[in-house]
Amino acid sequence: MATAHVGLLLVVVSAALSDDVRLKQAAAEPVRLFTEEELRRHDGTEEGRPIYMAVKGVVFDVTRGQEFYGKDAPYNALVGKDSTRAVAKMSLDPEDLTSDTSGLTEEQLKSLDSIFEGTYKKKYPIVGYTASRILNEDGSPKDDFRAEQQPQLQTKDEF
Repeated sequence: MATAHVGLLLVVVSAALSDDVRLKQAAAEPVRLFTEEELRRHDGTEEGRPIYMAVKGVVFDVTRGQEFYGKDAPYNALVGKDSTRAVAKMSLDPEDLTSDTSGLTEEQLKSLDSIFEGTYKKKYPIVGYTASRILNEDGSPKDDFRAEQQPQLQTKDEF
């Protein structure tokens, strides 16, 4: 009888450990990188396709905010690209629809960080990164990119 209990305990512990290993393996999946062209395909114009936008090189699925970001919606200009500068400046000016943060004021940079943390990271799942956040133009990894410093990915199977 005691042998049966020990055997059952081993089965339960073994199952729990295997679930833990599977979770760790799933969390270690590669990060999805988006080129500018790939990101443009998710601009809210095609029915049924997820709507993505990038802020600070982090790609968010903003589909559940379709009333804001979908086709003909007020903030549709921000989607399908990295709109970091526009978010920092709270602008929809076509010249601001870029990832370039050069020349932004300290106040605009603080606003960007606040919106990034308080709005996008809290409301929308992260689906990847822009290639330009991680890679140099020649395709080599950027020296200052550290995977462990990136916002936690919430993986989404879209394939």
